[in-house]
Amino acid sequence: MADVVVFHHAQGLTPGILAFAEELRAAGHRVATPDLYAGACLDTLPDGIAHAERLGFDTLIARGVEAAASLPATAVYLGFSLGVLPAQKLAQTRDGARGAILLHACVPPTEFGPWPAGLPLQIHVMEQDALGDVEVAREVADMVDTAELFLYPGARHLFSDRSLTEHDPTAAALLGERVLAFLRRIDGDSAA
Repeated sequence: MADVVVFHHAQGLTPGILAFAEELRAAGHRVATPDLYAGACLDTLPDGIAHAERLGFDTLIARGVEAAASLPATAVYLGFSLGVLPAQKLAQTRDGARGAILLHACVPPTEFGPWPAGLPLQIHVMEQDALGDVEVAREVADMVDTAELFLYPGARHLFSDRSLTEHDPTAAALLGERVLAFLRRIDGDSAA
């Protein structure tokens, strides 16, 4: 069983994010879902991005770091798009982090310092997603020797959130399988 901290995307802590967290719990993992927006959920991605910009990305990262402070340091940090910012920062800077799963986006590791040696990383984006930083994802995968990069056909951004119109059931199911396999490996490594 792994401890997993799931950070939501720009539209907030949607029913789709909560359902994803429940699937991880059903597989035996302990999952926290910090709400960086204090209850706000936005109807569209442009509205969510505007809300995040008003709050400030540094503020959202700080809220994520603060929320994780009371959780086990030996967590896997998972971020959906905007949630990649606190997830990636914590994975790169918090002692004890066991892995990072970045969905729909990533930032260059240099944003938060060097990537920790041996820290497992998984990145999931659609190949033609204009918001998904596909080229950055490829660069990160090339830079980080523990990285797994999964590219899915299509151009949808938040394709794994079943509560949004961008949801792609086929790609989301495959993403879910790959995330669970990653967590099983992490869990197996700790048992060894």
